[in-house]
Amino acid sequence: MGQSTNGMLVYGYDLGGDEDGWQIAEENIAAFLEWGSGEDGDLVEKGKVRLLASVGFTETDWRADGYHERKKAAEERLGVEFESYCSGDYPMWLLAAHTVTVYRGDCKEIDFAALEKARTEGDWDAKLAHAIQVLGITPTQEKPGWLLVSYWG
Repeated sequence: MGQSTNGMLVYGYDLGGDEDGWQIAEENIAAFLEWGSGEDGDLVEKGKVRLLASVGFTETDWRADGYHERKKAAEERLGVEFESYCSGDYPMWLLAAHTVTVYRGDCKEIDFAALEKARTEGDWDAKLAHAIQVLGITPTQEKPGWLLVSYWG
């Protein structure tokens, strides 16, 4: 079994996590959002459900015909996702409209002009604004931006 040591370039918001503190204005994220137990993974899973419902996907039976295709289409409409960084044991969270991952031993050339064009044409800022409104949170980060993070797990 290997160890992942990845670099990630993400466009979005740093949300933090339980270990080092949430990077949102609301002091108690679990109580404020009333999502569940307050465990990071539980909050993220319930946040995913809330976000998908905001674009019309409320199905829960993953065995139903076409479920995965409909869920994938809803995720594409939503245009954002939660990404974890830091470590597998103590994750911290990002709300991301785009992620570039560089795996251990790899090197990627980054075309920032192409990324900026994709950001504008894909309306990433509006998708992120929709997501934080649906989630009912206020990131402490003033606006979405490019974040370079690492993952070890």
